[in-house]
Amino acid sequence: MHNPIYKYVTEAVFKNQARRILILLISLGLWGGGAYAADYRDGDIHKNDFKWLQFNLMQSYNNKLPYGNERDTYFEMEFGGRNGIFQLYGYLDVFDIFDSNGDDLHDGDNFFFKFAPRISLDALFHTDLSFGPVKEVYISNLLNVGDRALFDQFVGLGVDVEVPWFGLVGTNLMARYSRENFGAADESKWSGYIWTSNWFKPFYFFENKSFIAYQGYLDYKFKYDKLADSDNTRTKDSVEWYHGFYWHSDQWSLGYGLKYYKDMANFKDGAKYGSRKQKTTGFGNYFAVIYKF
Repeated sequence: MHNPIYKYVTEAVFKNQARRILILLISLGLWGGGAYAADYRDGDIHKNDFKWLQFNLMQSYNNKLPYGNERDTYFEMEFGGRNGIFQLYGYLDVFDIFDSNGDDLHDGDNFFFKFAPRISLDALFHTDLSFGPVKEVYISNLLNVGDRALFDQFVGLGVDVEVPWFGLVGTNLMARYSRENFGAADESKWSGYIWTSNWFKPFYFFENKSFIAYQGYLDYKFKYDKLADSDNTRTKDSVEWYHGFYWHSDQWSLGYGLKYYKDMANFKDGAKYGSRKQKTTGFGNYFAVIYKF
């Protein structure tokens, strides 16, 4: 990472829009009931270690990806865990896994990679930085990489917050550096921010110890000024909001996800590309069969 990042992130936190997000985050957790805080004053930074890996066969339908990419059957390797100061989440998507002519990504993009490591400041400094609903504090990072000239880097601050009913919710506020963006005007520049939030809430349990969970995420990208100012088909803001309902056993999972998009990937809904219009706002559907390792 380049040194200007620290100045950029600091400025982001005090911008009005970002400040409202942080205030909302804290407000959501004010009524929490005292979940366990990450206290590493005893020096044992590995006491909360864990790891997981799963293979997902995914079917998307009526998706809102740019350029009319609505249907795709793809393979996803998803992983996460904790080891000492590091917390990790990521996945690799391989599109058109069955090489089908009916797949909208056939002979198109081959993969998308998301990599989101966080460094726990509590564990790094052997302390307890919790306060109120905030249970742990992180330096957050995110990489979004596509195989055709996409490479976005994000860095900022993250927290685990206790929210009523949901339990611990991970959330992050990060600044964006566009390394590659299909030749857009914001390449090789700091431009924009992202606020992310994710949750996993089991809410119905069966006698065989399997359960149903409500799981999902909310990604809000904003202040993509250099991109939107240079191209009237792009936007400064975009939203992805995923609502998943999954049955889980020790080895398998089956699920359905309803995803809301607003100007997906900052492509303006209704903007023309050739003779077609972008359909980047609305709802998409996802079906998943998952094998856990």
